[in-house]
Amino acid sequence: MEALARALDALPKVDLHCHLEGTMQPATVVELAHKNGVALPTDDPAELYSYSSLDEFLTVFWLVQSTLVDRDDWARLAHEAVTASARHGVVHQECFFTPTRHLASGQRLAGIVAGLDEGLSAAETETGTTCRLVVDMDRAFGPEAGRQLVEELVDLRSAGSPGAERVIGVGMDSTELGVDSTTYAPAYDVARAAGLRRTGHQGENATARQVAKCLDALGLERVDHGVPVLDSAVLTARMVDERIPITVCPTSNVVIARCFDRLEDHVLPRMRAAGLLATVNTDDPALSDLDLGREYAAVAEAFGWGWNQMVEIALDGIEASWLDDSEKADLRTLVAMSDGPPP
Repeated sequence: MEALARALDALPKVDLHCHLEGTMQPATVVELAHKNGVALPTDDPAELYSYSSLDEFLTVFWLVQSTLVDRDDWARLAHEAVTASARHGVVHQECFFTPTRHLASGQRLAGIVAGLDEGLSAAETETGTTCRLVVDMDRAFGPEAGRQLVEELVDLRSAGSPGAERVIGVGMDSTELGVDSTTYAPAYDVARAAGLRRTGHQGENATARQVAKCLDALGLERVDHGVPVLDSAVLTARMVDERIPITVCPTSNVVIARCFDRLEDHVLPRMRAAGLLATVNTDDPALSDLDLGREYAAVAEAFGWGWNQMVEIALDGIEASWLDDSEKADLRTLVAMSDGPPP
């Protein structure tokens, strides 16, 4: 298993479900908190990321967000995220960032995006790993704030604001409990009209029926998490037929959302057996002590999958990405050239 784990760490991979804020290492949280005068519950990095439910996790996530105060902070976050993932075989990422809390406190979207672009550009030059951005609407702030966020992004892209072209899509995150995600349709309508790609977190605390309603009402091109999809044969058949990707985060579903008691219980094998385009991703790697290499190795061990099956997952990740056809072809070549574990 050790040889397979090393090979999977080096295997060229894409991560389509990774929150930039969730990549921040505890030591960086402490440094930024001290720099920006943010009070922390503890200065011990080892104790910062402690939670026992999705709601408790969100409290930690919001604490991490609160340390991002200026453009340099966002640039540092982005640079550290990509350089860290590149060390574990990630060659392309489509990362979320969720700025609504920062906008509510007076930050400007233009400055956030410019800072992210600055850090990502430097990391891309250093590593060769590419990164595109997906702006997430925070459901805790409601659909009107979501629409305003998307409209502001569209305006920035139209004006050629620094880094805005890197933001290629929109999504939504935060809790699903007590939220009708279809009320975000006006925001997604704005995104669609502007040619932005569309995804959404749906299925950590939602039903298959709710996932289906979001596909119809919001025009989602991908579904993030999608845990209950198999509960509906009709929805499953539709997503198989239309090749609608699911960005699955197996370890996160166990340790953050508590959808399963252990990784071995996850529905990922049944998803893939049903023909779903179910990919493997990290979600919030620093907050769950993870990287994509370890996630691939954990999935392989939990489900008894070998090199060839994990290569198929890597190739499916490329298919599910929002890269153009030539970029996807280049990444497929990288995967084909990679060496598996010694016999």
